[in-house]
Amino acid sequence: MEIHIIGAGLAGCEAAMQIANRGCKVKLHEMKPQKRTPAHKTDLFGELVCSNSLKAMRVESAAGLLKEEMRRLDSFLMKCADRCSVPAGGALAVDREQFAKLVTEGISSHPLIEVVHEEITEIPNDAITIVATGPLTSDALAKAIENRFGGSLSFFDAAAPIVTADSVDMEHAFTASRYERGGDDDYINCPMNKEEYERFYEALISAERAPLHDFDVNNPKVYEGCMPVEVMAQRGEGTLRFGPMKPVGLINPKTGHRPWAVLQLRKENAAGTMYNLVGFQTNLKFPEQKRVFSLIPALHRAEYVRYGVMHRNTFICSPKILNSDFSVKENKNLFFAGQLTGVEGYMESASSGIVAGINAVRVLQNLPTLSFPVDTMIGALSAYISDPTVKKFQPMGANLGILPELTQRPRDKRERAAAYAARALNSMNQFIKENMGD
Repeated sequence: MEIHIIGAGLAGCEAAMQIANRGCKVKLHEMKPQKRTPAHKTDLFGELVCSNSLKAMRVESAAGLLKEEMRRLDSFLMKCADRCSVPAGGALAVDREQFAKLVTEGISSHPLIEVVHEEITEIPNDAITIVATGPLTSDALAKAIENRFGGSLSFFDAAAPIVTADSVDMEHAFTASRYERGGDDDYINCPMNKEEYERFYEALISAERAPLHDFDVNNPKVYEGCMPVEVMAQRGEGTLRFGPMKPVGLINPKTGHRPWAVLQLRKENAAGTMYNLVGFQTNLKFPEQKRVFSLIPALHRAEYVRYGVMHRNTFICSPKILNSDFSVKENKNLFFAGQLTGVEGYMESASSGIVAGINAVRVLQNLPTLSFPVDTMIGALSAYISDPTVKKFQPMGANLGILPELTQRPRDKRERAAAYAARALNSMNQFIKENMGD
């Protein structure tokens, strides 16, 4: 008997590999290349859309802790990410194309994984199935989910532009990592003085935005984690200076002073020929992006490999629908995984695929499913999306705030984060030992 997975994104691919590596057959259904979502550009699996950053590497951070837990669970995607990482200071960023190729090759070459290129429009009733179709689930399947579970929620996601490295005017830029973390050339910093920033700000908040496409819904909600820069700017002139353009931890070697505001550019590929505008997700019209962003001195002649885009992001009301093992409350043979469940972020999505994959195998083997310890980041996310007391459910990414309080809580912030991480990893190690062997 085989386990079916719908969707070859991060969650679907992670689930597929977890299942196959446990000796069970997988039938992975992926609608590309027959049909693509509006945000995807290639036919590869595990395509990263919004950014090439997988966030912080430090285990003492929420994102770093999540990735370390995944490594201890033999995460396929973490192996791919580590193989194609690009310098990004204290973050783990990847060459997007290499990453997707590694994911595709790994999935396609596994003898127990059969890939079927077709669009699934209905939820299977009998087979053990993981639905991992992501934030851009096709209209037909989204409608089937809505009909079955009484509605779904939507918000909008945005991606940042990418520019060529040689089009950045280094006379107006400098290379450095914030607080000197990582390599000196991990980021290109585009500084602005007060006058330059104010001129840029006024142009940004008055620029013309792109119309929403047919696949989008009316009156969209915008998730804070991918807030378009122009929407963020409308909250006040200082918002960007305390957000994506914060100058703290950076000294311009050409002036010896901290800039008024800084846009950071992060390597998009290993060759360093393309750079991502960090935190500059946007829905401005393409000509407006070029006009407004060129007011940043280092980008006055920038050439764009990709302009920023905005697209629909859909998720189910998981607290009403899912258990903490990612199975459906009314049907233990049916699982959901990925951003469709309301876990927000690349690695958060992949980690849910690990949980769903492990538990799908246990259902196949007539074993009780597993809920991960709530003092681990994976377990805390699983508990959050399945918490029936949550009334206004919104997507949640990894953060220390969702972990249970420490018995002894250090006053120092860094010591507190380290204590959370140590407790989580000890708990994860014990959980793995008890449930998955040494």
